[in-house]
Amino acid sequence: MIDDLDLSYEDEAPGRHRRRRKGGGGGRTLVAGLLVVLVLGGLVGGAWWGIDRVRDFFTAPDYNTGGTGEVVVVVKERQTATDIGNTLFDKKVVKSAKAFSEAAKADPRSTKIQPGKYKLRQQMRAKDALAMLLDLNNRWITKVTIPEGKSVKETFDLLSKETKIPVADFQAAAKDPVKLGVPDYWFKVSPENRRQPMITAEGFLFPSTYEFDPEGITAEKVLKVMVAKFIEVTTELGFVDKVQQTLKITPFEALVVASLAQAEAGIKEDLGKVARVAYNRVYKNDMPLEFDVCANYWLELNGKPRKPSNQLTVSELDDPSNPYNVKSKRGLPAGPIQNPGKDALQGAMAPPEGKWLFFVLIDKSGRSAFAETLPEHDRNTDTAKKNGVG
Repeated sequence: MIDDLDLSYEDEAPGRHRRRRKGGGGGRTLVAGLLVVLVLGGLVGGAWWGIDRVRDFFTAPDYNTGGTGEVVVVVKERQTATDIGNTLFDKKVVKSAKAFSEAAKADPRSTKIQPGKYKLRQQMRAKDALAMLLDLNNRWITKVTIPEGKSVKETFDLLSKETKIPVADFQAAAKDPVKLGVPDYWFKVSPENRRQPMITAEGFLFPSTYEFDPEGITAEKVLKVMVAKFIEVTTELGFVDKVQQTLKITPFEALVVASLAQAEAGIKEDLGKVARVAYNRVYKNDMPLEFDVCANYWLELNGKPRKPSNQLTVSELDDPSNPYNVKSKRGLPAGPIQNPGKDALQGAMAPPEGKWLFFVLIDKSGRSAFAETLPEHDRNTDTAKKNGVG
């Protein structure tokens, strides 16, 4: 017997009628209806799927919540908004890198995102993630500010307080300043100086504000960064060539003078003048320097407290065992007595012309009076006493 379904697709002979099985048409109608529903359903579903894809093409997928949990994201140097967006997407912070890129493009502040580690949340709106990256309080860093004129000992105390690294670690790391990045030519002096230089990190830990990654931070890494900053600043100033060519002294000697000026000058304008006094006394007049700050530095190195100048004893000022003794010994001290800043370096590198041999703090603003002769200096000292700073 030939199947009815097959017959329906056969050509009929002329003049003959095909016989139909009773009730057969209804089943085929039902099947056909189901096929139509499935096809239409597929078309509709496909249409919605296509619309969703088109919408995503023109509108970057983005979360609509403030996010949950916590995740650490690292922003590296010279990363673009797209680079940061990809990092955020990989960390499941944003729904798409494009959403972050668009949020960054719409906010001019995005160019101020700093490298570092940040604590963000997962599944955040892209604009919220951007806001958290712009919030420096949300940046996970160790920030340390070292003021100008701090000695190595004071610097180590400040570094230890902020980094939680023991002072002993900094002391150990500083034993070899050349290993930290100080070129060995810095530790040379001219014959006129009369003393061999002290090979220490004093003077080379440049005062500035530093930011360190708290993970993997060590005392050696911190000090290397500070020495590198010193080399960078002195290179920009042309310090080495300038002092050798114009002052005819070594860079180390000029660094010592910069540290003395930083310690003695009360205002920026007097840094160069104090440096000139030092040069005049040591190199032009062959007389003792007589800067009391050197005696105080030796006290500090020996674990003793500093004193006001009028409280220093004769034995403290003129200790024969002190390599920084400038009371009776001629020449500069054996090394810097603190870490000078850029202004002090400039003052020692290019001091103003003058024949001054003396100076004294003249008033409470920090200004000093300079003199070429002892009688003139005595008059300045009397003025200082009248002003309550003697």
